[in-house]
Amino acid sequence: MAESEKGAYITGIFECYSPRLRSYIRGQVGDTDDAEDILQDVFYQLVRTAGDGAGDIEKISGWLYRVARNSILNLWRRKHEEPLSALTIYGDDPFDGLAEMLFSEPAGEPENVYLRKLVWQELDNALSELPPEQSEVFCLTVFDGVPVKDISENTGVPVATLLSRKHYAVKHLRLRLRGLYEDILNA
Repeated sequence: MAESEKGAYITGIFECYSPRLRSYIRGQVGDTDDAEDILQDVFYQLVRTAGDGAGDIEKISGWLYRVARNSILNLWRRKHEEPLSALTIYGDDPFDGLAEMLFSEPAGEPENVYLRKLVWQELDNALSELPPEQSEVFCLTVFDGVPVKDISENTGVPVATLLSRKHYAVKHLRLRLRGLYEDILNA
């Protein structure tokens, strides 16, 4: 594809998809500046992919929304190091006291700062092991407080499927973080 054809191709895609994509991203992140940054990043990645000689992307709409979703998750991971209640999702098992144990003292104490960083690193690693669909529904419901019904309406995925994905995510996180929790208790 000649350079002028690539430019026309990308311009056409931008004009066609940017309004809907912008709306989707704003609905997910809430902040207009963050939404614009993500939109810009999505089209930058498109230009880069097209420029690498990767050829035409077969399902451009799906590709754009997947890149946008991943960028939204990356934004969430960078910004969300504060929610203390996030570790209380475990119901009636030993994890219930983890958030209180780690964060009840002032956050400025070196031990608490280190523990908070360690927990968030392990949580981020555990989330990255999940299939994207499970990670996304977990992050949106637990950290962003988005109701499952709203996610279902925005994505077209049935509520039961979303609840199942969240269940499997929580199950994985329980197993994955249990060792860290026990190490902290026995330290």
